[in-house]
Amino acid sequence: MRLVGRITDWNDEKGFGFVVPNGGGDRAFVHANEFQRGSKRPVSGDLISYVAATDQRGRLNAKQIRHAGQKIAVPRAPSRVPRAALGVSALALGAALAFFRVIPFLLLAAITGLSLLAYVMYWVDKSAAQRAGQRTPESTLHLVSLAGGWPGALVAQQQFRHKTIKQPFQSVFWVTVALNAAAVAWLVESGIAAELAQSLSG
Repeated sequence: MRLVGRITDWNDEKGFGFVVPNGGGDRAFVHANEFQRGSKRPVSGDLISYVAATDQRGRLNAKQIRHAGQKIAVPRAPSRVPRAALGVSALALGAALAFFRVIPFLLLAAITGLSLLAYVMYWVDKSAAQRAGQRTPESTLHLVSLAGGWPGALVAQQQFRHKTIKQPFQSVFWVTVALNAAAVAWLVESGIAAELAQSLSG
């Protein structure tokens, strides 16, 4: 049974608050991730409808939330982009280029390290989202991808099912991938990468 109530104590930075049902009753925990896709950003005082459910700790949570009067969205089909395969393939290509001294091993090490960092950051952010903790800013995730950590980000997105459907995030993410790939390609085509590899190898 769906209930109707108003949001109270909304913390927009952390993306959670509470809802008090109309007519009285126990308030329920509200998380931004439970809102119907395409919903506006909630604020205190918003009238919402929801399904009340109890978690493993006995706490009351609001599920399947939508703003009053909002139509039910058609579920989006799961992404079919083979993110993990693309990420691993990119790292394998980097390893091959480094082996043939097209790019310096130092660059490969940097990309690998940044990919590992991106993977951990996505894991931490996913965990924070599940427990309503402090989130990692999206700008930080994009910055690591732009610097070269996008292969690890791709693996993490698929493994943790995180940030894969949020279209504004994905649009910026793929721009960072394209910019980083273009920068690496320019280094290779211009010969700068080869010269650097040669100088580092002595």
